[in-house]
Amino acid sequence: MDNIIYLKKVPFPKKFFGFVIMLAGISVAMFSNMVLGTIFAVIGLNLLSTEGTEINFIDKKYRIIKSVLGIHFGKWQDCPKFEYVSVFKTKQNQTVRVITAETTIQSDIILLNLFYANNKYLTFYKTDNKEDAFKVANHFNMIFDVDILDATESESKWIEPIAN
Repeated sequence: MDNIIYLKKVPFPKKFFGFVIMLAGISVAMFSNMVLGTIFAVIGLNLLSTEGTEINFIDKKYRIIKSVLGIHFGKWQDCPKFEYVSVFKTKQNQTVRVITAETTIQSDIILLNLFYANNKYLTFYKTDNKEDAFKVANHFNMIFDVDILDATESESKWIEPIAN
Protein backbone atom coordinates (compact mmCIF):
# COMPACT_ATOMS: atom_id res chain seq x y z
CA MET A 1 0.00 0.00 0.00
CA ASP A 2 2.06 2.93 -1.31
CA ASN A 3 -0.76 5.44 -1.81
CA ILE A 4 -4.18 5.96 -0.29
CA ILE A 5 -6.73 8.05 -2.15
CA TYR A 6 -9.91 9.33 -0.56
CA LEU A 7 -12.48 10.86 -2.92
CA LYS A 8 -15.94 12.16 -2.17
CA LYS A 9 -18.52 10.15 -4.10
CA VAL A 10 -20.42 11.76 -6.96
CA PRO A 11 -24.12 10.81 -6.77
CA PHE A 12 -25.42 8.79 -9.72
CA PRO A 13 -27.89 11.44 -11.00
CA LYS A 14 -25.10 14.03 -11.03
CA LYS A 15 -22.82 11.61 -12.93
CA PHE A 16 -25.57 10.82 -15.42
CA PHE A 17 -26.36 14.46 -16.16
CA GLY A 18 -22.66 15.29 -16.28
CA PHE A 19 -22.04 12.66 -18.97
CA VAL A 20 -25.12 13.72 -20.94
CA ILE A 21 -24.15 17.41 -20.87
CA MET A 22 -20.51 16.64 -21.68
CA LEU A 23 -21.42 14.42 -24.64
CA ALA A 24 -23.95 16.98 -25.87
CA GLY A 25 -21.28 19.67 -25.61
CA ILE A 26 -18.79 17.60 -27.60
CA SER A 27 -21.44 16.94 -30.28
CA VAL A 28 -22.36 20.62 -30.52
CA ALA A 29 -18.67 21.59 -30.69
CA MET A 30 -18.00 19.11 -33.49
CA PHE A 31 -21.05 19.76 -35.65
CA SER A 32 -22.31 23.25 -34.88
CA ASN A 33 -20.93 25.89 -32.54
CA MET A 34 -17.44 25.38 -31.10
CA VAL A 35 -17.79 27.95 -28.29
CA LEU A 36 -21.21 26.80 -27.07
CA GLY A 37 -20.14 23.15 -27.31
CA THR A 38 -16.99 23.80 -25.28
CA ILE A 39 -19.01 25.57 -22.60
CA PHE A 40 -21.39 22.60 -22.28
CA ALA A 41 -18.50 20.10 -22.25
CA VAL A 42 -16.77 22.02 -19.44
CA ILE A 43 -20.01 22.20 -17.43
CA GLY A 44 -20.43 18.43 -17.86
CA LEU A 45 -16.85 17.76 -16.75
CA ASN A 46 -17.39 19.97 -13.71
CA LEU A 47 -20.45 17.90 -12.72
CA LEU A 48 -18.32 14.74 -12.99
CA SER A 49 -15.46 16.10 -10.89
CA THR A 50 -14.90 15.36 -7.22
CA GLU A 51 -12.45 16.35 -4.48
CA GLY A 52 -10.39 14.42 -1.99
CA THR A 53 -6.92 13.71 -0.67
CA GLU A 54 -4.06 11.41 -1.63
CA ILE A 55 -1.15 10.38 0.54
CA ASN A 56 2.10 8.80 -0.63
CA PHE A 57 3.64 6.70 2.13
CA ILE A 58 7.01 6.23 0.46
CA ASP A 59 7.77 9.94 -0.03
CA LYS A 60 5.65 11.03 2.98
CA LYS A 61 3.80 13.56 0.86
CA TYR A 62 0.12 14.37 0.44
CA ARG A 63 -2.03 16.43 -1.84
CA ILE A 64 -5.53 17.81 -1.93
CA ILE A 65 -6.85 16.55 -5.25
CA LYS A 66 -9.51 17.40 -7.78
CA SER A 67 -10.41 14.31 -9.77
CA VAL A 68 -12.04 14.36 -13.19
CA LEU A 69 -12.78 11.04 -14.92
CA GLY A 70 -10.16 9.28 -12.78
CA ILE A 71 -7.41 11.81 -13.47
CA HIS A 72 -6.14 13.48 -10.30
CA PHE A 73 -4.85 17.04 -10.12
CA GLY A 74 -3.16 18.61 -7.12
CA LYS A 75 0.16 19.84 -5.79
CA TRP A 76 2.22 17.47 -3.63
CA GLN A 77 3.21 18.81 -0.21
CA ASP A 78 5.35 17.37 2.56
CA CYS A 79 3.31 15.73 5.31
CA PRO A 80 3.19 17.77 8.51
CA LYS A 81 4.18 16.17 11.81
CA PHE A 82 1.02 14.18 12.47
CA GLU A 83 0.04 13.78 16.13
CA TYR A 84 -2.55 11.00 15.93
CA VAL A 85 -5.01 9.22 13.68
CA SER A 86 -8.68 9.26 14.64
CA VAL A 87 -10.98 6.45 13.55
CA PHE A 88 -14.56 7.58 14.01
CA LYS A 89 -18.05 6.60 13.01
CA THR A 90 -20.43 9.17 11.60
CA LYS A 91 -23.60 9.33 9.53
CA GLN A 92 -23.71 10.03 5.83
CA ASN A 93 -26.87 11.44 4.28
CA GLN A 94 -27.82 11.05 0.65
CA THR A 95 -30.92 12.77 -0.66
CA VAL A 96 -32.81 11.15 -3.53
CA ARG A 97 -35.28 13.31 -5.43
CA VAL A 98 -37.92 12.37 -7.94
CA ILE A 99 -40.26 14.90 -9.50
CA THR A 100 -42.76 15.07 -6.61
CA ALA A 101 -41.03 13.13 -3.84
CA GLU A 102 -37.84 13.31 -1.87
CA THR A 103 -36.20 10.99 0.66
CA THR A 104 -32.96 11.01 2.58
CA ILE A 105 -31.05 7.79 3.07
CA GLN A 106 -28.74 7.72 6.07
CA SER A 107 -25.89 5.24 6.48
CA ASP A 108 -23.00 4.73 8.90
CA ILE A 109 -19.48 5.38 7.64
CA ILE A 110 -16.07 5.36 9.28
CA LEU A 111 -13.59 8.15 8.56
CA LEU A 112 -9.87 8.31 9.31
CA ASN A 113 -8.52 11.76 10.05
CA LEU A 114 -4.85 12.55 10.62
CA PHE A 115 -4.55 15.37 13.16
CA TYR A 116 -1.66 17.83 13.31
CA ALA A 117 -0.84 21.31 14.65
CA ASN A 118 -3.43 21.56 17.42
CA ASN A 119 -6.55 19.99 15.91
CA LYS A 120 -6.07 20.70 12.23
CA TYR A 121 -6.85 17.54 10.30
CA LEU A 122 -6.93 15.89 6.92
CA THR A 123 -9.47 13.19 6.06
CA PHE A 124 -7.54 10.41 4.39
CA TYR A 125 -9.81 7.41 4.29
CA LYS A 126 -13.48 6.47 4.29
CA THR A 127 -14.98 3.01 4.64
CA ASP A 128 -17.98 1.18 6.03
CA ASN A 129 -15.85 -1.68 7.39
CA LYS A 130 -14.45 -1.22 10.91
CA GLU A 131 -11.72 -3.87 10.48
CA ASP A 132 -10.54 -2.21 7.27
CA ALA A 133 -10.45 1.18 9.01
CA PHE A 134 -8.23 -0.12 11.81
CA LYS A 135 -5.98 -1.92 9.31
CA VAL A 136 -5.36 1.40 7.54
CA ALA A 137 -4.98 3.21 10.91
CA ASN A 138 -2.28 0.69 11.86
CA HIS A 139 -0.56 1.41 8.57
CA PHE A 140 -0.60 5.14 9.41
CA ASN A 141 0.79 4.23 12.85
CA MET A 142 3.72 2.33 11.32
CA ILE A 143 4.55 4.97 8.71
CA PHE A 144 4.09 8.16 10.77
CA ASP A 145 4.60 6.82 14.32
CA VAL A 146 1.27 8.24 15.55
CA ASP A 147 -1.20 7.10 18.19
CA ILE A 148 -4.61 5.70 17.23
CA LEU A 149 -7.81 7.12 18.73
CA ASP A 150 -10.85 4.83 18.49
CA ALA A 151 -13.88 7.12 18.32
CA THR A 152 -16.25 4.55 16.82
CA GLU A 153 -18.09 4.06 20.12
CA SER A 154 -19.70 6.65 22.40
CA GLU A 155 -16.58 6.66 24.62
CA SER A 156 -13.34 7.44 22.73
CA LYS A 157 -10.23 5.51 23.73
CA TRP A 158 -6.59 5.24 22.72
CA ILE A 159 -5.70 1.81 21.38
CA GLU A 160 -2.52 -0.15 20.93
CA PRO A 161 -1.56 -0.78 17.30
CA ILE A 162 -1.69 -4.35 16.07
CA ALA A 163 1.79 -5.80 15.62
CA ASN A 164 2.49 -7.25 12.18
